[in-house]
Formats: sequence, C-alpha cells, structure tokens
Amino acid sequence: MRRLWVVGIVVALAAGSVVAASFLVDEPLRRVMEERINERLKGYTARVGKIDFHPAGFSLDLRDLAVAQNAHPHPPVLSVRELTASVHWGALLRGRLVADFRLEEPRAYINLIQLREEVKNKRSVDEQGWQEAVQSIYPLEINLFTILQGDFTYIDKDPERPLRASAIRLTADNIRNVRSEADPFPSGLYLEAVVFDSGKMVLDGAADFLAEPHPAVRASMLLERIDLGYFEPVAERYNLRLRKGDLSAEGEIEYAPQKRALELRKATIRGVTLDYLHTAETAKLEEARAEQVKGAAQEVANKPKTLIRVESLQVLDSEIGYVDREAENPYRLFFSVADLGVQNLSNHATEGEALVSMTGKFMGTGRSRLRATFRPEVRGADFDLDVRIEDTELAAMNDLLRTYGKFDVAGGTFSLYSEVGVKNERITGYVKPFFKDLEVYSPEQEKDKPLLKKAYEGLVGAVGKLLENPPREQVATQVDIGGPVENPKASRLETIAGLIRNAYFKAFLPGLEGNIRSEEDGSSSREEVPEDDGSKDEDGEENP
Repeated sequence: MRRLWVVGIVVALAAGSVVAASFLVDEPLRRVMEERINERLKGYTARVGKIDFHPAGFSLDLRDLAVAQNAHPHPPVLSVRELTASVHWGALLRGRLVADFRLEEPRAYINLIQLREEVKNKRSVDEQGWQEAVQSIYPLEINLFTILQGDFTYIDKDPERPLRASAIRLTADNIRNVRSEADPFPSGLYLEAVVFDSGKMVLDGAADFLAEPHPAVRASMLLERIDLGYFEPVAERYNLRLRKGDLSAEGEIEYAPQKRALELRKATIRGVTLDYLHTAETAKLEEARAEQVKGAAQEVANKPKTLIRVESLQVLDSEIGYVDREAENPYRLFFSVADLGVQNLSNHATEGEALVSMTGKFMGTGRSRLRATFRPEVRGADFDLDVRIEDTELAAMNDLLRTYGKFDVAGGTFSLYSEVGVKNERITGYVKPFFKDLEVYSPEQEKDKPLLKKAYEGLVGAVGKLLENPPREQVATQVDIGGPVENPKASRLETIAGLIRNAYFKAFLPGLEGNIRSEEDGSSSREEVPEDDGSKDEDGEENP
C-alpha cells in the first residue's frame, strides 16, 4: 500500500511538472511561432494573442489569431478566436501521423482597396506562403479540417451593402488520402452558410486536395433565396443597374484539372430589376468588355474539358431594360412583368437545341411574346426568332421619338411582328411594325414649343390621319430581311444585338415614314393585322 502511495505521488508530481512546464513554455512558444509564421508570409503580418500547449495530447490552442495586409492593415483580413491543432487519432490508428485542425469563429474580411492591392501584386497563393505558414503552426500535415461559425465579408464601394456569408460550417476530411488512394475524389467535403442574412448555400461532395496543378472538387450545390440586390455595387462596374430580386438554384459543379463543369438542373430568379446602361464615358469600356465576353464564350464553346449546361432557368415577375444616356434625349426601353424561360442551354453542340420563351409588357403596356430556338453552332450563330409586341402606348416612347424622329406623340399605339432565322451564315425573315390611332400634335402638350416645331408635328399628325384604315386595318409596312450575316464569327448575343440595331430598331420610324411616302405617290401600304394563331397572351386573353 505504501508503495502505491509513493507511485501515485511521483506520477502526480510528474504530471504537475509537465503542466507547470507547459505554462512556462507557452509564451516563448507563442513568440517563436509568430516569428516563424511571419517569415513565411509575403505581404501579410500575423499576430498570435495566446498559445496553450497540451503536452499530454500533443496539441495546442492558438487564441486571438489575426492576419493583416501590410499595405492596408486595417481591418485585418483574417481573425480567429481559437485554432486547435492536434494529432488526428483516427488516422493514427491506421498508421498515418497527420493533424486535425479546427477553427472556431474565424472572420475573413476584405474590401475593394485590399482586393486591388492583391491583384496588383500578382502573387499566387503558393508565392504568398500561406501553406508554409500553416505548416509552421503544427509540424504534421493536415488531414481533417473543420470550421465552426465562420464569417466572410467583402465590401465593394458601398459599406452599407456588404457581400456576407455567416454561420459557415465546413468539414474536409481525408485530406492526405489516408484511406482510399485509388479514388479520384477521396476526400469528403461539406460546406453550408447563411448568405446575405436570409439566403442559404450548401455544397456536399468530395475533393482531391493533392491534385496537381490545383485541388479538385466535385459536389452538389444548393442555393436558396440569395438576395441579388447585394451585388448592386459590383454590377455597376459592368454598366448594369441591378435592384432587388432573389436567386434559387440546384445542380452540380466540378472543378478539376481534367474537367470543369457547371450543371444547373433548376434555377429561378424572381422579382429582379436589371438595366444595361450605355453612356459616352463608358463606350470604349463596353466594347472591350464585349470582346472579353466573346473571347470567353469562344474559349469554352464545345471544349471537351469544359461543360456548362442549364437544364431549366426561369426569370419570373421581373423588369429588364436598356438605358441610353448618350442620346440627345436619354431614354429607357424595357419589358415589365417579364417571365423568361430557358431550357437545355449548353456550350456543347451535342446537348441539342436550346429553347427560350418570354412574355411581358413592352414599355409597361405592350403585350409581348418572344420565342427562340437555338441550335448547336457549327458555322456561326444558328437560331430562329419569333417576336410579337402588341398595343404599346407610343407616348411611353417619347424620349426615343424626340431623339430619332425629332417629334413626340400625344396618343396612339405601336405593334410589331417579326420572324427571323439565322443559319449557315445567312439571315432571312421580316419585321412588320404597325401604328394605330396616331396623335402627334396635341395643343396642350405642344403649347410651349417653337412655331416651326408645332407645324412639323402637326403635319406628321395630319398624314397619320390620312393613313387611317378601315376597322381591323392599321398603318403598317414590312421590312424584309435577307442576306449574309454581318459578322459570321459573331456570337448569338452579338447577332441578336445587331438584329435589334439594324432591323427592329431602324424599322420603327422608317416604317411610319414609308407609309407617308407611299400615300404621297398614290400607292398603299395598308396591311391586315397578322391572323390569330390561337395563342393567348400572358393574361389569358386571345390575341387579336
């Protein structure tokens, strides 16, 4: 019994000595570790508040860790309440000596100024020494990595609208591939976060953290109610004015050396308001940006290692517009209460045709329907486009009329019907604009205008009256389209933009002028409204 007491006392004294020694070694260890971390970091400086070393389990806790960018140190780009590093005992039982890292309440923060500094330095992650800095904290290679209650914030121009993900939970295991060497994605990966206070993001899949030249990831993705309004400051740099709206989506992503894929099974955008802004100051940037987008699209088109596929995309109850601030009278063209559907959109020809349909109200009044079929591109753009816009109030387009027609209207409606096909570098079809109940001259509206201006608009209005047709007939003309595509190498979007610019847009006023000329020389340009095809508009009413 006495020997047992002696052994117990010796063990207790030894344990106490170890504990006491650990307290004595904590501060010197903190200073050495902080120095070693900073020796490896390039452009950043780390501060370690406190270290607790636990010799019994060969683990340590770092508390109040902060990392700051040297050029712009306030605020720190990373702060961690507690980082725990220890032996990964599960891997040790399988004969592998690796580490388990757990970060509690890490806060990552970066603003636009810090981001620009990062871009200016042009250092890769390897060159910045992050991996070596982490390795200097604990001598073993990381095999299990966990984040609890993480937070990420990016501030662009508006500090009141941060891009923020909170309540981040991340688990990555088997990082050093200690269980299944042959599996192409041997490591488990799970990430979830609250996005912009109300949205949700989940990634659930697998990874290969040892892949060269960069780690590989394959995972299912879920996005719920992501508030798009938070991207407004970022969108402004691309001449986009983005207000409100939310995004939900589900699909799969893969980012690996041998393949890059984004496949969306279903994506829905609700209630977005989006305008493209054209200004004189940004005209050159717009052209350069268009070339960049075109180059990026051509880079991934039909590339076997890159797959982008959208099985179903819906844009619901939204407003989409174009604003020209460079015009003599700045104007905005838009579709309101727009519902847009896209099916089977892909960058690979083997995926087949893509279908696009849209309903809405042009300028808030004109019942509109658009249908398009995009076929796999072999020799340039290949698609069919059917457009129907009915009973748009012309007064809503007065800014446009003042700019290009030098007059405005007091009343009347505008409709447009068009069918266009693009195939084998040629374009065929027609554009048919209609004008009805045209009232150009209004004494009340025109009372403050110069006399010559009044006379001109009065003449236009009088001609419009002369051209009024019997019931079911309208002032109309038809512009036939045919010939080679202006730029055979242009993308689909570029071809459609050229179509709007050179056919739809230019047919609007010339259509009215053509009727004026034909009436003067005795010919007739009166045409019946296109026959009813039995379809219904978005309100469920029969098309006239």
